[in-house]
Amino acid sequence: MRHVLALQCIHCGKQHDPGDVDYYCPLCGYHEGILDVLYDYEAVKAEMDPVTFSAGGPRSMWRYLPLLPVAEPERISHLQVGWTPLYRASRLAETLDVADCWVKDEGRNPTASFKDRASAVGVLKAMERGASRITCASTGNAASSLAGFAAAAGLPASIFVPKRAPEAKVAQLLVFGAQVFSVQGTYDQAWELCMAASSHFGWYNRNCAINAYLIEGKKTVALELVEQFRERGAFPDWVVVSVGDGCTIGGVWKGFKEMQRIGWIEKTPKILGVQAAGCQPFVTAWREGKRLTPCEADTLADSIAVGHPRNFVKGLRAVTESGGAYVAVPDQAILEAMTTLARKAAVFGEPAGATGVAGVQEARRQGIIGPDDVVAVIVTGNGLKDIASAIRAAGLPVPVDPALDAVRRVASP
Repeated sequence: MRHVLALQCIHCGKQHDPGDVDYYCPLCGYHEGILDVLYDYEAVKAEMDPVTFSAGGPRSMWRYLPLLPVAEPERISHLQVGWTPLYRASRLAETLDVADCWVKDEGRNPTASFKDRASAVGVLKAMERGASRITCASTGNAASSLAGFAAAAGLPASIFVPKRAPEAKVAQLLVFGAQVFSVQGTYDQAWELCMAASSHFGWYNRNCAINAYLIEGKKTVALELVEQFRERGAFPDWVVVSVGDGCTIGGVWKGFKEMQRIGWIEKTPKILGVQAAGCQPFVTAWREGKRLTPCEADTLADSIAVGHPRNFVKGLRAVTESGGAYVAVPDQAILEAMTTLARKAAVFGEPAGATGVAGVQEARRQGIIGPDDVVAVIVTGNGLKDIASAIRAAGLPVPVDPALDAVRRVASP
């Protein structure tokens, strides 16, 4: 890891040598001792000069190797991850009543979700450590992502999912050959069980909240956005992210801060974090200026159904440091956002993936985002991940007899 200097605890501030710790600060424990990866930014800047850098490198997240904690790049998976398309969605902007709207379609990654960025790094680190098996707990996307990248590496995977995990996501796990434990409880219970099993069996732990390297993969979406917007000669006022355990929004914010630090951008965008109304611990803490209060998770958006977010500090810091905001949206608004996103931008997002669109609408209603603002929405997962919700959002087909008259009676004008 050429440019990694240390791992720093976000709670006590102590810096650790990467060779001395695996996951979290041993002084503070895994509930509070989450680590940040620190780099030699002057050395990174020398390798990532914006004038010369954009002309070369692979069109994937691995083009940012100087800013990633990779010791053995020869182990990088053959799967194409990152450099997902960024669409200008003018019709969606009109619907949302903003000056301009961009959509970053993360459903185009290998297992159809943003979590592939994290799993690509997680599996690579497991291989570098000589792990015999890798594990994680997930509401669905991180699990299927890990299963896919573990399969690509030939590394056995054991995965814990709550009983509410969508069937399509569980099917992905099984097809990739992972050992799947369907925990008859909540995501939080699955997470704790995974932690216990990882410790007991010595499995490498991919859980993003306690494995500092995973956020390094997630931050690459921000690095890409900076480069893609530079090519277009513009930059959004807001970047919009759906929020579960806080790792994704924390990674996005870290990526923007690092690109500012090495001279790619002069100022960072504001971050809008969006949660489901039935599971909004970040929104509550941000609005009331209080510490985390865990809650029950009651939302159809399974990917963000996290009542006890494990990366609370980084998730809250992304909004407060950027001058952004948190909003919550009801499930009905999420369902409507799925069809709005599909019909106005032709991007099919799962419920959590479309939550950002509903969040922009709510932020406009509250006056947080103005009509002259430009927004970029990160769509974190493909709609095929949750067909039941897609059908609920869009409705059923019209049954007709195999005759033209039958079609004429019901066809839209």
